[in-house]
Amino acid sequence: MMNSTPRSLLLLVKVSLILTLIVIVLGAYTRLSDAGLGCPDWPGCYGKLVVPSGESAVANANFEYPERALEADKAWIEMVHRYFAGSLGLLVFAIAAWSVSKRVTPIGLPLLIVATVIFQALLGMWTVTLKLMPVVVMAHLMGGFTLLSLLSLLYCRLNKIGQGFAPFKSLWLRFWASISLVTVVGQILLGGWTSSNYAALVCTQLPICEGNWLAYLDFDKAFDLWQSGHDNYEFGVLEYPARLTIHVMHRFGAMAAVLVVLITAYQLWSQAGHGQRKLSAILAFVLLCQVGLGISNVWFHLPISVAVMHNLVAALLLVTLVVTNFLVWQRQTRDFLLKGSALGGGKHG
Repeated sequence: MMNSTPRSLLLLVKVSLILTLIVIVLGAYTRLSDAGLGCPDWPGCYGKLVVPSGESAVANANFEYPERALEADKAWIEMVHRYFAGSLGLLVFAIAAWSVSKRVTPIGLPLLIVATVIFQALLGMWTVTLKLMPVVVMAHLMGGFTLLSLLSLLYCRLNKIGQGFAPFKSLWLRFWASISLVTVVGQILLGGWTSSNYAALVCTQLPICEGNWLAYLDFDKAFDLWQSGHDNYEFGVLEYPARLTIHVMHRFGAMAAVLVVLITAYQLWSQAGHGQRKLSAILAFVLLCQVGLGISNVWFHLPISVAVMHNLVAALLLVTLVVTNFLVWQRQTRDFLLKGSALGGGKHG
């Protein structure tokens, strides 16, 4: 029989969620600052645990890695990302070990989280050793989002969100919540593919693209995952038609995601409970923020601050949908926010 969850363990999971968001933001900043190869080796940087400094250390680093001269600013961006990611990995191992040893939850989810962290570390290594190969960069991005989703699910389970409430009666809500989650995951994949192929600035007009963009579509090359035959993928290797196709599909994916998430928000709102309506409002607000950031990326030509926020809000949208699906498929219909240990409390309306 599983034991009750210690508050200290819940606190660690909360910290891990925040740290995962920080790592996702740092990863986006690293990618957008063109610092993904700021350190040409892994896990250190030019053979050191810290970025080499001093005239002799820099000269030695450049001698050891003549293919990439040391740029301290980019190297530090990459290493800070690695330090945070390494700290997150250790924290996740501690959470998983505690969860399993105290039997506070079935062991499947903690073990899956540990496996995700290990594979994510491998993807981080391959990102460097394979010189920013787009499919690896995209997988590394998705690994971070997957870890965030699994930790969110673990928190929901440990905190027993929605326990003891009546079943949902709306099959349509379950359907649209599931479709929304799948669509948003697909859109995040398209966003990662757009970023890893340096296609974010191919189209600079709204709503789709400038000029006769239909004539340039090239799906075969746009979604060739392996793109073999290149020694280095920094700044992209695809021609304009392929990059345009990727960008255009990302915009169409955004339109689909907006539609299905708004339908889910409406379905939640129609449940008439205070908790459901609060979650509906949160979902709609996060979605609209993401749309605004996406438009701003195009309008202002991809400023790093806006692009990083676009990644962060995508993560928050994903978490909101993970929690929504957890509650829906737990068959809860009453106001889950009434529960003080759940998502914030409130009086039943």
